[in-house]
Amino acid sequence: MKIGLLKGIIAFAVLLLVQVLVFNHIHLFNCATPLLYVYMPMLFSRNNSRWVVLLLSFFMGMSIDVFQNTPGVAMATMTFIGLIQPLILGVFMQQDSEADIVPSMRTLGVAKFSYYSFIITFLYCLVFFTLETFTFFNWLQWLETVGASTLLTYILILVLENLRRS
Repeated sequence: MKIGLLKGIIAFAVLLLVQVLVFNHIHLFNCATPLLYVYMPMLFSRNNSRWVVLLLSFFMGMSIDVFQNTPGVAMATMTFIGLIQPLILGVFMQQDSEADIVPSMRTLGVAKFSYYSFIITFLYCLVFFTLETFTFFNWLQWLETVGASTLLTYILILVLENLRRS
């Protein structure tokens, strides 16, 4: 358990550094920004307590806010993802499956993991950019940003999962 926690902390630190140093400077077509750190709460296993998932998501979001200068936006969105992640994971897992399964392409299958990661990524981008914009004055740009960032983040998550799988 302690080795898994240490690996998770190191993986999040690496994703946070890559996000801050590289991905924050990518704005494809002035609307698509990859938000790869949303990959971390996707990997919480089914047997984790709800309060542990919420607490870890809260601290991940807070550390992202510190480095991205988005006061409370990533923290609120990551906490929301931590809240709904077990519910969405339950939809894609069988009720009689093992409790300590970590969601991946290997354990869920390619199709189920793809749907699972797309739903989490879409909800994250929807809530994140809604809170960041906090207005629907320019709703067309908001839709473009949510859609393009979801697609770009989703593709990067699938690439990262394929690299992790092999």
